[in-house]
Amino acid sequence: IYVSKDSASVAVKKGQIWDSGKIASSAGMINYKGSALDPFTKYYWMVEIWDKEGKALAPAISSFETGMMKMENWRGTWISDRNDINTLPAPYFRKVFETPKKVKSARAYIAVGGLYELYLNGKKVGNHRLDPMYTRFDRRTMYVTYDVTAQLQTGKNAVGVLLGNGWYNHQSIGVWDFHDAPWRARPTFCLDMRITYEDGTTALVTSNGDWKTSASPIVLNSIYTAEHYDARLEQPGWNMVNFDDKKWNGITLRAAPSNNIVSQAMQPIRNVEEIPVATLKKFNDTTYVFDLGRNIAGVSRIRVSGPSGTVIRLKHGERLYRDGRVDLSNIDVYHRPKDKSDPFQTDIITLGGGPVEFMPKFNYKGFRYVEVTSSKPLELDKESLTGYFMHSDVAPTGKISSSNPLVDRLWWATNNSYLSNLMGYPTDCPQREKNGWTGDGHFAIETGLYNFDAITIYEKWLADHRDEQQPNGVLPDIIPTGGWGYG
Repeated sequence: IYVSKDSASVAVKKGQIWDSGKIASSAGMINYKGSALDPFTKYYWMVEIWDKEGKALAPAISSFETGMMKMENWRGTWISDRNDINTLPAPYFRKVFETPKKVKSARAYIAVGGLYELYLNGKKVGNHRLDPMYTRFDRRTMYVTYDVTAQLQTGKNAVGVLLGNGWYNHQSIGVWDFHDAPWRARPTFCLDMRITYEDGTTALVTSNGDWKTSASPIVLNSIYTAEHYDARLEQPGWNMVNFDDKKWNGITLRAAPSNNIVSQAMQPIRNVEEIPVATLKKFNDTTYVFDLGRNIAGVSRIRVSGPSGTVIRLKHGERLYRDGRVDLSNIDVYHRPKDKSDPFQTDIITLGGGPVEFMPKFNYKGFRYVEVTSSKPLELDKESLTGYFMHSDVAPTGKISSSNPLVDRLWWATNNSYLSNLMGYPTDCPQREKNGWTGDGHFAIETGLYNFDAITIYEKWLADHRDEQQPNGVLPDIIPTGGWGYG
């Protein structure tokens, strides 16, 4: 095994960082024994293999890149908009900075208590959903790395961040007491953007006191229930250079959620499959029920126009009443709302007078049917709504094909159910609970790994077990947990 900081030396079989020498073994894993790796560095490596006849196989050069590696390498400050956990609107953050020279490479490292979307010059960075993954936030917090070289421009640039609650600030009330989690706080983030110019010089853009913040049009977001959006509160161009942010507020400085900020080394959640509507039933001018034709975990996207102030409710469910309306009675049983402002699995949209395209950013649901009701008449068709199957984007590794269509269908249904419950950790269901029940999760591991390359999900979940284990060895029933389930 050859490891170097440049590909040329590896190509001629010189390992400047490590040369393992020829190892007479059939072992599939060899421990690295080279020099300590530096942070923020790209390494090239190559494996040379000989067969039993002593013939060397043609090797290929690969590479990897290191990230923060240590807490002390962070330069940014943890910031938020305020400290009040009861504030409902999701906050925007923005900063303008300059890149005066041609950029060779740039990496953004962002750690978050809660959920986020990162933007550069008006465009979302990456295609992940619900980042970072759910952990025991006061013991381990994850950061995500992005290559943002192509999104930077010479001159002025704007970076924007939108924060969501996720499991960090659980404002909905359920029987598992996540609203009383010991880590609960208003969402917060820390950002380091490391820029290398063509001339070899470097620059650093960080989260600090220079940023500004404002409320977004997402007026409520709950990972457990739904998302509410008011198009009248949109601020077009909020993440662009020329946006006027004079009315925006200063930020609030915060402490890190934990002293253990680690890289999210696992497959992200994505919108993996787009699912068109199979059938649509119109009850009247204000009530429609869309049927995707299959059960999924994920979100719906609606495109709609109507008068300003029109309120639209999208109720997501898995079964129907006899009259064809959506029935939530089988999945809202553990929700304990204080009032009617946070209905279960029901997105609420307020129109602003123009066309609206809405898809939740910080929530997912388990559903097949979407009941759309409106305070004013709407004209909708099958193309107005689309479903998106969301899950940890693990690649298939196994396949079953038989002469029996029923067996094949059962295998497909098993995988559909498995993926619907893979959201950075294995869950029991994507609607009623969204909990990482240890019995349920371990029961399905073998099935999952025979079919999908999901090992990194379980590596992360086992680290969650370590975080949750008490000094006396006791583990809770659900992992992660906000304190419920220790018996």
